Amino acid sequence: MGEPVTEMCDQLIKAVNVMMDAESSQIYRLEALKFCEEFKEKCPFSVQCGLRLADKAQTAVVRHFGLQILEHVVKFNWNNMPQQEKVHLKNCAMDLLSTGTYPILEEESHIKDVLARIIVEMIKREWPQHWPEMLKEMEALTGTGEAQTELVMLILLRLAEDVITFQTLPAQRRRDIQQTLTQNMESIFIFLLAILQIHVDEYRKLAKSHCRVGVATLNTLAGYIDWVAVTHITNDNCRLLEMLCLLLSETELQLEAAECLVIAISRKGKLEDRKPLMLLFDDVAMHFILSAAHYTFLKRLCQVLCALGSQLCCLVGSDVEVEVPANLSKYMEAFLAFTTHPSQFLRAATQITWGTLFRHEILSKDPVIIEMTIKYFRATMTNLVKTGFPSRNDSPSCEYSRHDFDSDEDFNTFFNSFRAQQGEVVRNACRIVPLEAFQIAAEWLRYQISTPIDIGTITAEGLCSILSPSAVQWDAMTFFTESVVAQIFKNVEDEKLPVDQGIELLQAVLNYNTRDPLILSCVLTNVSALFPFVTHRPQFLTLVLILSNPQSDLSRFQAPRTRAVKNVRRHACSSIIKMSRGYPQFLLPCFDMLYDHVKKLFSNEALLTQMEKCALMEALVLVSNQFKDYAKQKAFLEELMATVVVRWTSEEMRRVLCDPALFLAFVGADQQVPVGSEDTTGINRSRLSFCVYTILGVVKRARWPSDLEEAKAGGFVVGYTPAGAPIYRNPCTHQVLALLPNLLALIRTHNSLFLPENMCRLSDMFSKAYDPVLDIYDSPVYKTQLERMQGFFCTLHDNCYHILGNAGPSLQQDFYTIEGLAEQIVGSAFVSLDNRVFLDISVRVFMKQLVVSCPPEYYDSLLCPLLGPLFSYMQQRLNMRWQIINQRSTDSGEEDEACEENQVTQEMLEEQLVRLVTREVLDLLSKSTCFGRNELEEEMMSTESPALTAAPTQGTGELTELGKCLVKHEDIYMTLLTISFSSLSWKDTSNCHRTASMVCWTLLRQVVGENLLPDAVIWFYTSVLKGLQMHGQHEVCNSALTQLALFIYDNLRPRNVELRAVMTQIPGVSVEALDQYDQQLLDPNSLPRLGEKKRKDQFKKLLAGTVGKALGQQFKKEVHIRNLPSLFKKSKPEKRDILETCETGTLTALFSQTQDDI
Repeated sequence: MGEPVTEMCDQLIKAVNVMMDAESSQIYRLEALKFCEEFKEKCPFSVQCGLRLADKAQTAVVRHFGLQILEHVVKFNWNNMPQQEKVHLKNCAMDLLSTGTYPILEEESHIKDVLARIIVEMIKREWPQHWPEMLKEMEALTGTGEAQTELVMLILLRLAEDVITFQTLPAQRRRDIQQTLTQNMESIFIFLLAILQIHVDEYRKLAKSHCRVGVATLNTLAGYIDWVAVTHITNDNCRLLEMLCLLLSETELQLEAAECLVIAISRKGKLEDRKPLMLLFDDVAMHFILSAAHYTFLKRLCQVLCALGSQLCCLVGSDVEVEVPANLSKYMEAFLAFTTHPSQFLRAATQITWGTLFRHEILSKDPVIIEMTIKYFRATMTNLVKTGFPSRNDSPSCEYSRHDFDSDEDFNTFFNSFRAQQGEVVRNACRIVPLEAFQIAAEWLRYQISTPIDIGTITAEGLCSILSPSAVQWDAMTFFTESVVAQIFKNVEDEKLPVDQGIELLQAVLNYNTRDPLILSCVLTNVSALFPFVTHRPQFLTLVLILSNPQSDLSRFQAPRTRAVKNVRRHACSSIIKMSRGYPQFLLPCFDMLYDHVKKLFSNEALLTQMEKCALMEALVLVSNQFKDYAKQKAFLEELMATVVVRWTSEEMRRVLCDPALFLAFVGADQQVPVGSEDTTGINRSRLSFCVYTILGVVKRARWPSDLEEAKAGGFVVGYTPAGAPIYRNPCTHQVLALLPNLLALIRTHNSLFLPENMCRLSDMFSKAYDPVLDIYDSPVYKTQLERMQGFFCTLHDNCYHILGNAGPSLQQDFYTIEGLAEQIVGSAFVSLDNRVFLDISVRVFMKQLVVSCPPEYYDSLLCPLLGPLFSYMQQRLNMRWQIINQRSTDSGEEDEACEENQVTQEMLEEQLVRLVTREVLDLLSKSTCFGRNELEEEMMSTESPALTAAPTQGTGELTELGKCLVKHEDIYMTLLTISFSSLSWKDTSNCHRTASMVCWTLLRQVVGENLLPDAVIWFYTSVLKGLQMHGQHEVCNSALTQLALFIYDNLRPRNVELRAVMTQIPGVSVEALDQYDQQLLDPNSLPRLGEKKRKDQFKKLLAGTVGKALGQQFKKEVHIRNLPSLFKKSKPEKRDILETCETGTLTALFSQTQDDI
């Protein structure tokens, strides 16, 4: 045997060297790898070779490969090895631990790691049943040197990770090992603490090797502290915590010690078990905790303090009666120090704990916390200022940011989240000291108003950029003020409100004069924040409205307007709408003044953009809702929309909107506009957009009074439904219905633009005018002609469908009773579906709103004629698109490497668009057919939902009234079934789960009792099995699909023997088990009845062969670990006859007359 082993070892050494040599060719390296892998799988003397290659005399890479061979033998060949070989390999492995390594500071870490892996793999297969002395052997091994002690620590850590964290072994073995560990945990902890104490003491004598053992021991402790009983952590008067606190002062060990402390303090569980953790608030412990030095350790220390704060909040005020620590102020000062540290990361890390403290019922009333709340506000004034970009050097935070963030973009994303966190904490803190918070906000606001503007780096316009010193200060102050003022009105009684001070501040803001758009935007936000004070002083209302006018103080800015100017004008529009929506009754006395001012602005078409005009009109409509007089509001709306109605219903506009060629000429998409020349058709696009914007604004905002009595008195109620619900009329109905025919014509024409004969009419300049714009508000300030045209088509399309979507809820029966409405919509909204890229807008914005708002009496006349063709078309289109995507995934290989990057990007974008459309369609389908489960629906709308752990109970879903109406039409019903079951095998996990758990059985159960065609039954069932093949590796989908398959099989199998033939084709299915299941199903009395859970498990095993594997698992060799005889079987109580004689006599004797004093 010696000679073949030697020969093979020489070849393996050569192969390993070839693989690891950087100068080896790819061909030689692959051949060497193939040789090594074949050796592992086939060589009969792999153990001998592995041991020889693992000898210390070999190089590190060869030793590592030798140890890998031994690991492979244990993982894959252990079950087939004779007992003698197992013992021999185990003894050799233990010899390697004791004598097969170099001293601790010389040995390679990867050698130590693979050695530990070998031992752990043996432990997982043999301990405790066949290796009861393992722990004692490990303990004895630590006495032979530092290197062996470190290896033991690595073994114990990896064992805990495999068994508890990653759970990489069968349930019974895991249970045996975990229970044995738990039984021995007290001795394990004593052992670990003793090792730690010994080697820390030696380390303090400047022995570097003992430091390495200390680090390994702390890492091992971290792997156990997370899951062992808390009592092991707090034993012996918290000796472990005391040691960890002491180690915080040791530079080489403090990071690992802090990590252990964080895990220990963060433990959940019974409050009485966690009570001893309050010992860390002791002065001595706190002294060591706060003796921080370098930045990395500061981060760990911050985690320790945050975890301590969380435990404090859990324990104070609980049943375990923990008092507020006497030195709470010391802890809070230390915690505040982290909040005021220059590092933005450390500041952010404290926010959750601050919020928890401020929300705590008892602690929030403690004088220390109240005092600290004011200090927190002062610190937040600094923390909200956006400084610390890694690329800059204008703040002490910049140096720390370079440690924490890769780029300015990363920092920017982080800071936006950090600011939102601070806003939430400030709002919580305002509940404690609302008036003091308002004083701080007022002080900051006055300071900013009185401070000259500092633009920093000089710009061409002489205005602030977003990073100018004044801009960031104003922005931070505005955010703080907005957060504080909003809470004043929630937490302070009306008579105690600082109204005079609020009005004084508002007046100061209104009188502040600036021409800087960024600063002016902040001013507008402050006006909106302080506006509630105006309700107590109405005389300031006029001044507020004038300042909020989007044209106010901005007429000096000439076109082209910069992004900042556009933003501030948009901000002004939003402020007016916000005030009109929030305080319409309060603004009503100023309505005439506001209306006159708007008319004056409208007289000059160049003053306002179309969106700004529409915003002002929306504000007027919102306030006009307070007329509560149908005739008066209708007259106002007629006057407001007069210009739009005349323009929109003109013969010229009708011809333009009905003819694609005229429409393209009208908007200029068929023209070539030379660079630098004026776009003469821009005014046409502008007016067309204004008309559509106006219709949308009126349809969205015009409403009847919410109070029934006020609505009746104002003439808004025209009757009652048979159920007694009032029927309202909208004052805008007459105008909107007059505009609707041309709107539908525009939608039809717009959809026809995608036809080839109209695509060829586009000029070369605008050939990409129909490309979707992903974000029309995040485009360059100075757009190209093409970008303007793209934005026009995109917004025009979206707004048209928004109008249709809002028409139902707004106009109600006046909309639903339009003669031939379904035909008109089909002839406009559903035109040229094959060529369109905006399908999700049509479904989400229009059809979904229509389904939700349509009264039941119009289901047959309106919704069925619409949903039938839509679902039928979408089923064909989506099925085709998903087939292409699935085929692309199957064919991906060498061709992908040759693909250009832009082609791959295009394919990814297409797949994402198909995914979005699919979700919208299936969401519409579920809303149309199935009841309720709103929480599940909202959760499943997020991408890939890993939080779900079990499928909801199926079989309880009921059809909605609309669903019952749809299934009466056989063609629509078949389409719904087809699209639902087809979607199970589309490459979208969330759609699969949602449809399987909510829709499929709800639809199919309607025909369970009828005679279905065998082909149909087979198709339904195989669709579910295809879903399992595609998504079965995801537990959530597996559960839902298995449950669906169970329902189908149980309900349809008695009438359809074909399902058995389908089951027999499943790979690896047990025919005997299938026969047994069928017998249980078809003849329940023939066998003992199984519980529901056992039946489900039995059925799940039958389907196991259909479940697909994740890509990463498809080519992975499986590891099989056999179960050993369990050590912890629960003994079942003996079955005894209740009448059997016992110590106290028979049961009948209890009722005999001889019994006394029963």
